[in-house]
Amino acid sequence: MPADSALSSNSSFARKNLAVTYFLLTFAISWTAALLVATPKLLQSVPLPKLTGILMFPAMLLGPSFAGIFLTRRLDGRDGLRNLLARMGRVRFPLRWYSALLIPPAMVLGVLYCLKIFLSPVYAANRFWLGVSFGILAGILEEIGWTGFAYPRLRQHFAVLPAAAILGLFWGLWHAPVIDFLGAASPHGKALPAFFAAFVAAMAGIRVLIAWYYEHTQSVALAQLIHISSTGTLVVFSPPAVTPAQEAAWYALYAVVLWALALLLTLAAPAASSGQNT
Repeated sequence: MPADSALSSNSSFARKNLAVTYFLLTFAISWTAALLVATPKLLQSVPLPKLTGILMFPAMLLGPSFAGIFLTRRLDGRDGLRNLLARMGRVRFPLRWYSALLIPPAMVLGVLYCLKIFLSPVYAANRFWLGVSFGILAGILEEIGWTGFAYPRLRQHFAVLPAAAILGLFWGLWHAPVIDFLGAASPHGKALPAFFAAFVAAMAGIRVLIAWYYEHTQSVALAQLIHISSTGTLVVFSPPAVTPAQEAAWYALYAVVLWALALLLTLAAPAASSGQNT
C-alpha cells in the first residue's frame, strides 16, 4: 500500500472511530510509560516497591493529556485547540455548580462513618490533609483527554448515561498498571480482583457525575476540579488500618452510593445541553 494511501486510511479510521482512537493512543502511551518506569526493577526480578508504583502514575498522565491535545489538533486543527482551551478556561457559571466539589468528600465520609458505627472502628476516616495535593496533577492533565476530547466524541453516538459509563469503564481500567499501589491497604493480595472491580465501579460512578455537570456547564475546568476533589478525597480520608478485603468492601459501598446519586441526577434531572460541543 502506498504511503499516502496508508496515511489516508489511518486518518479515515481515526475520524470514524474517534473514541476508540483516543483509548488506543492513551492506553499505549500510559502503559508504555509505566512499563519504562518499572523496567529497572522488573529486570532485577524483584517485586515493585511502593516508590516505583508512585512514580509510575505521573508517567501515565502523559497518555490522556497528550492524546487529547494531539487528536484535537490532528482532527480539528487550531480551531479545535482554541475550543479546548476555551472549555478549560470556562469557570464563570452559577455558583451552585461548584457544589460538585463537595460530593466526593461527603460520600466518602458518609460511607466510612456508617461502616465505623455499624461494623468496626477500623473504618474511621484518616486525616492526611497533604493528600489533597495528590489529585492536582492528575485532575488537570487527565481531564484534557477524558472530558476535553473523549466524552464529547462518545456523546455524538450515545446519550449522557451510556457515554459516561463507557468512558468511566475505560478510565477505571486505565489504572491497571498501578492498581495495586492505590488505596491504603496495598498490596491487596487475594483481594486485588475485588478491589479492582470496586475501584472501577467507583470511578465509573464519578465519571457519570462529572459528565452530568459537564453537560450543564460545558466546562473542562469544572471536570478537572471534580477529578481533583475525587482523587484528593480518597487519599486524605482512606482508613489506614483496614485489611485489603475491608478496603475492597468500602470502595464497593462507595461505588453503590455514587451510582445511586449519578442515576438520580441523569435520569431524574437530565441535562438540557446536547453535550456534543467539541
